Amino acid sequence: MIKSYKLSRTISDIVIYVVLGGLGLLWVSPLVWLVLHSFRKEGGVSVPYVFPKEYTLDNYLDLFTKTEVFDYPRWFLNTFVVAVFACIISTLSVLMVSYAFSRLRFKSRKTFINIGMVLGMFPGFMTMIALYYLLKAMNLTQTLPALVICYSSGAGLGFAISKGFFDTIPRALDEAATIDGATRNEIFWKIILPMSKPIIVYTVLTSFIGPWCDFILVKIIMGDKRDNFTVAMGLRKMTEKEYKQNYFKQFLAGSVLVAIPITVLFMKMQNYYVEGVTAGGVKG
Repeated sequence: MIKSYKLSRTISDIVIYVVLGGLGLLWVSPLVWLVLHSFRKEGGVSVPYVFPKEYTLDNYLDLFTKTEVFDYPRWFLNTFVVAVFACIISTLSVLMVSYAFSRLRFKSRKTFINIGMVLGMFPGFMTMIALYYLLKAMNLTQTLPALVICYSSGAGLGFAISKGFFDTIPRALDEAATIDGATRNEIFWKIILPMSKPIIVYTVLTSFIGPWCDFILVKIIMGDKRDNFTVAMGLRKMTEKEYKQNYFKQFLAGSVLVAIPITVLFMKMQNYYVEGVTAGGVKG
């Protein structure tokens, strides 16, 4: 009986690992193709083979030297600036709103939480046309500050996970600090935040990756003003009919470069990211 159970368990494990391995290979293969062909020397949009016959670094060098048509360095800088400022504002907004809902008790608190949860369920692109006309009325269209405003203004609605994390911190710490004469502001900055590194890292990563990868909002706000393009918008421009034959390899190289910062961040901070998600998933 025991041998039969072990045999069935072994077969089951083998099947599971084969399926997971196949799915992993299926997921990784486009990324491998992207990296390999970003070094491809042969011209054209595509070639009838998986592995390039000749490799070169010219595709990467051209991104930073041939900027007459596509100014990739400027796009990269635009993306970095927008992502950093939006990340800072969004992180502070989310953490402060989350702390207020977790620790403070005030009239209509539950109502505000429910309204925030409902509004957060609607996809952002539903408001993009309204955002465009509001920005146009303020003469902010085709500017980088407009992107920062749009990415960070509604960040406070994403308070759910951070609030769940703050709920796990004992209230006795707040009470002890209050007895010692600390204000709510001092408790938040000097006691709660130093203990909240996992959720801070999680919030920073999620606040950074949105502006870094977004395309739709940039397309609507920037229009055809290339100087203020982000990388996502610029790479999309490279694939248009009149450019893709000559710039497709640079498009692949640019796609690899823009993925590096996010990949490095996740590799360095993945432990804190997972801890922040799991600790923030409690019911509060």
